[in-house]
Amino acid sequence: MNRSAKILLAAGAAVVLASSAQAGVSLDAGRVGAVDVASLAKFYESAFGLKEVNRLQFPGMLEIMMNFGDTVAAAKANSSAQIVIMHRATNDLKDTIPHLILNVTDMDATAAAVTAAGGRMLGKPRPFGSTGIVIGMAVDPAGNRLELIQQPTH
Repeated sequence: MNRSAKILLAAGAAVVLASSAQAGVSLDAGRVGAVDVASLAKFYESAFGLKEVNRLQFPGMLEIMMNFGDTVAAAKANSSAQIVIMHRATNDLKDTIPHLILNVTDMDATAAAVTAAGGRMLGKPRPFGSTGIVIGMAVDPAGNRLELIQQPTH
């Protein structure tokens, strides 16, 4: 991943969204890549409830844009940031820093959904100091890393 892409991803990760989302998950930022774009879109739909809101397809190129919503129409109307899945030549990611950051309301249920949809958790979710925040790291089927953040309940 080049420096500009890393900066763009990091800047997007700083955005905090206030909208509600499918199954208590909200997106902070992101673009991910996969050898099989359509299969990875199915993973994100199954694990996180995202819906396809747009598709760009040209010879040799496919991008699928996804967003949260109970229906496709609701996802299209959602003004929050989207996950864009684009073609990548290999699933072998060398740089482990860029990743999606997802807010979740139930870490255990989300971890189970990730695993059931074909992803995997990287260790057990853990508390972040004494903040009440719980952080889990996951990997989607194409090798993209996901940081799952559960805020404390008040």
